[in-house]
Amino acid sequence: PIKMKTIAILAALAGSASAFAPAPVGKVSTAIKESVFDNYVGAVDFRGAEFKFDPLGLSETYSPFQGWFRECELRHGRTAMIAVMGFIATDFMRIPGDMYSFEAIPSTIDAHDALLKSGPMYQLALWIGLFDILVTAPACQAMGEGEREAGDYGWTWFAPTGKEAFDKKRESELMNGRLAMCAVGGIATQSMLSGHGFPYV
Repeated sequence: PIKMKTIAILAALAGSASAFAPAPVGKVSTAIKESVFDNYVGAVDFRGAEFKFDPLGLSETYSPFQGWFRECELRHGRTAMIAVMGFIATDFMRIPGDMYSFEAIPSTIDAHDALLKSGPMYQLALWIGLFDILVTAPACQAMGEGEREAGDYGWTWFAPTGKEAFDKKRESELMNGRLAMCAVGGIATQSMLSGHGFPYV
C-alpha cells in the first residue's frame, strides 16, 4: 500500500508539473506569399514608378487565371495600338477600291456600318476567328501547361538579348497598350460627338 501511494503521488506531481512546461514550438514558416506583381513585369506607371493596380484583387482571388489575364491584356493592348494607327491613318489615306474611297466613306467612324453592308467586315471577322482557332487557342493551352509565357508568340527577332533590357521592352509594350486602349475609346467617342476626323475637334 505504501508503495502504491508513493507511485500515485509521484504521478500526480509529474502531471501537475507538465502543466507548467512550455508548449512545443512548431516551425514557423518564413515564406512570404508571392504577389502576382512579383511574377509579371508591368507593375509601373507612365513615370516608371511602382504602380500595383488591382483594386478588386482579381489576380489574387482567381490566381489560376493570372496567365490568362495577362494574355488578354496584351491581346487587347496590341489590338488597340493597331486600331489607333488605323483610325488616324484612314483619315488621310485609303487602300485601293471604290468601297474604301473617301466618296464612299467620308469619315473613318462611318467605316464600320458601311463595310458591314458591303461585306468586308464579315471577312475580317472570319479571318480573326480562324486566327483564334488555329493560333490563339493552342497558344493559350500551351500557356496553361507552362510551355509558354503569356503573349509570347516567338516573334522576338528584334528583341534585346539581355533579360533586363527585354523586360524593359515588355514594360513599354504594356504601357503603350494600356494607353492605346484608353485612346481608341476616346477617339471613337470624340469622332461620334464631333463628326470630324483627326484631330477629332
